[in-house]
Amino acid sequence: MTESTTAELLSGMFGLHGKTAVVTGASSGLGLGFATTLAAAGATVVAAARRLDRLEQLAADNPTIIPVQCDVTSDTDRQALIERAFKVTGTVDILINNAGMPGPPDAEQETAEGFSSLLDLNLAAGFHLSTALTRRLDEGASTSIINISSVIGLVSTAPIGGASYAASKAGTLGMTRELAGQWGRRGIRVNAVVPGWFDTDMTDGLFANEKSAGWVRRNTMLGRGGQPGEVNGAIVFLASDASSYVTGQTLVVDGGWTAR
Repeated sequence: MTESTTAELLSGMFGLHGKTAVVTGASSGLGLGFATTLAAAGATVVAAARRLDRLEQLAADNPTIIPVQCDVTSDTDRQALIERAFKVTGTVDILINNAGMPGPPDAEQETAEGFSSLLDLNLAAGFHLSTALTRRLDEGASTSIINISSVIGLVSTAPIGGASYAASKAGTLGMTRELAGQWGRRGIRVNAVVPGWFDTDMTDGLFANEKSAGWVRRNTMLGRGGQPGEVNGAIVFLASDASSYVTGQTLVVDGGWTAR
């Protein structure tokens, strides 16, 4: 096999040219990286978040990114997001349910309203957006849905994390398996990515504090937190034809945190 043939093969496996992707929570953190990486791989990316100004700034530097203001807890906004995405190429090939928020680390500080609100955003919104998408898809459409969970959904990380957040991220994994089972024969793949500890808005200064940063280093097999971009390869793999026979799976990108 020649070098050019190998390059073409890899481009065909991992390339996303001609595909349309929807990424929620795309205005910052990991979601911003997902949007820019999918665009770099060739996809047209419908980037959704509540902070339109950040999305417009992102789109200014990336002509294949389309900014859409969206509160994913709103059914009206979810439907509008799907409709906008379908106008690009007539279908949606990739959906990344990434929007989310942290909760209080102390269970006794959780209120009933706060617990429900967090699950509505972190878990239910992704479910409703996924079902809204599948209702619009043609029979036999080859679509990849990627749900973003967390190591907090796999193991206790007390005193960091929180019960409502852990419940939402563990629920995301169960939802992923069930939707994969229900939709697999329709050509819809559903998988989850589980990031470990990354320095984002969500971790709220975890790495700025030497005590908590040291805790991450000591308990991670690679001896460090995640670096920018280190989840993106997993996203491209699950979004592309390279994972065409992968569904219902949980891909953990945590430097060995949960394997210790």
